[in-house]
Amino acid sequence: MAEPPDPLKPSNGFSMAGFRRGMRAALPLLIGLAPFGLVVGVVSQGRGLGLGETLLMSAVVYAGTAQLLAMELWTDPVSIFAVAFAAFAVNVRMVPMGAALAPTLDRMRGWRRWLAVGTVVDHSFALGVAEQRAGARDGGFLLGIGVVLWLAWTVIATLGHVFGGLVRLPPGSPLFFASVATFCALLVPLWRGRREVWPWLLAAAVALAAARAGLPQPVPLLGGALAGAALAAWQERRA
Repeated sequence: MAEPPDPLKPSNGFSMAGFRRGMRAALPLLIGLAPFGLVVGVVSQGRGLGLGETLLMSAVVYAGTAQLLAMELWTDPVSIFAVAFAAFAVNVRMVPMGAALAPTLDRMRGWRRWLAVGTVVDHSFALGVAEQRAGARDGGFLLGIGVVLWLAWTVIATLGHVFGGLVRLPPGSPLFFASVATFCALLVPLWRGRREVWPWLLAAAVALAAARAGLPQPVPLLGGALAGAALAAWQERRA
């Protein structure tokens, strides 16, 4: 007798049940996404971007760190190469993230796969990897998270632009820490034991040291990421 199909491993790599489950899983993440998106909208308004330009940038670029960095480097006269390289350096992390999600993405077909790839961010990556480690291979879960976060990001950044002139947050406002706290919380489902603490600590130490040394972005970010990844790879080879 044939075994009943596993709902966590749909034959076509996608299920509507997984999609709805991903949408529900994305809702708590909006708590940390909202302040970050509002800041991007406020900064874009302060930099002179129009409402349509902010909406288009948020929908197409869909990368808060890259958007903030690009606007910070957008001076008069502007160095297009410097802005493009900084955005590339920040977002190049998506390459290994996509490779890590390959067991799920490879089972999807057509437009669903490309939409899932296009909406992968740190949040959906963390939850997607946690799902894979649990034995799940439902691309609907990954896509559900991505669609909700993409729509929410576009709307929230646009609202930040609209109300940017009405709300003035001080530079040290605790609200700005919400996005950082969200990224820290995303490490929880990725935790697999004490051995992983050393790459994380090394990445943090290198990034902080580079920032304290006055090195410009994205040098601290890249330095910390590469140092942590190198140590993790060395540990995997030893194991």
